[in-house]
Amino acid sequence: MMLVEILISLVAGLASAMMFASLASGAMISLALFYLAPLPLMVVALGWGSRTGLIGGIAAVIGLGVFISPIYMLAYAGMVALPALWLGHLALLARASDDADAPNGYTPSTTLDWYPVGRLLVWTAGFAALTTTGALLTLGTDEATIKAVMRQSLTHVSDLANQGGLPPNPTRDAVIDALVSIAPAAAALVAMLTLTVNLWLAAKIARTSQLLKRPWPDLRTTELPQPVLAALAIALILCFFGGLTSLVAKIVSAALLLAYGMTGFAVLHTVSQSMAGRSFMLGGLYALTLFIGWPLLGAIVLGLADAAFGIRRRYWRKQGGLPDAQ
Repeated sequence: MMLVEILISLVAGLASAMMFASLASGAMISLALFYLAPLPLMVVALGWGSRTGLIGGIAAVIGLGVFISPIYMLAYAGMVALPALWLGHLALLARASDDADAPNGYTPSTTLDWYPVGRLLVWTAGFAALTTTGALLTLGTDEATIKAVMRQSLTHVSDLANQGGLPPNPTRDAVIDALVSIAPAAAALVAMLTLTVNLWLAAKIARTSQLLKRPWPDLRTTELPQPVLAALAIALILCFFGGLTSLVAKIVSAALLLAYGMTGFAVLHTVSQSMAGRSFMLGGLYALTLFIGWPLLGAIVLGLADAAFGIRRRYWRKQGGLPDAQ
């Protein structure tokens, strides 16, 4: 049995490493494979245990270092292997139940409290901020240098587009400056979203295969720890300090705000329980968020309001307890 698990871990590590290394090909599909690189390791960690996942991660790191380059090895270790394996490990942590903080009327169906999804979101935001900051620091060690390199790269892309026969854009410099300003925060959002989606997909795959080693959580109850609200406030204040401090603060703020946006959608799933056409409404909101993004701002505000005023806990008290999971 141990041999089978080792083989599974090695296959997962090989798949993850190849998906990550495919970015060097420059093909469009390689970008999707790159973002899904943590998925095989997460599936193994959730389905066979974190030790099995660790074997695959180590094999992938060594393989990239030997057959590709040390740079790819280090990038993979920091951006893919470490977040995937640590999140998979945390997701399987459990302790004896303590119902002191449970909503009124809620009785857990197990004798274990599993690692909260909200804390997994915090770790995900931390990894997103860390990897994004690390990637930017490869461009330079101060804000001016980093922005200059990004501006140069975007200008080069724009020049290539103009050579392809596109008409010149008189507002190109203004657009490039705007993109440079939002690029760090946008990169953090993408990193946070892709890590979260990978973890959710891995858990779904492991559950469908009947290998998931923890009960499926009710995602409507996802809450971030209260200190995170203070951390977000500090990060938002530091955004106005300028320099590298401001750049890092914007990255951290973006990742944490997206985490609160996710809890905002959890609030919507909770308070819309009795609404007619609930599925249509939620589906429409997710579709609009995917295509235009603006509903995410409302979800962030709702998540922050829930953290400050306990919207869901008030709802549960009125309902006499936590709704049954759907």
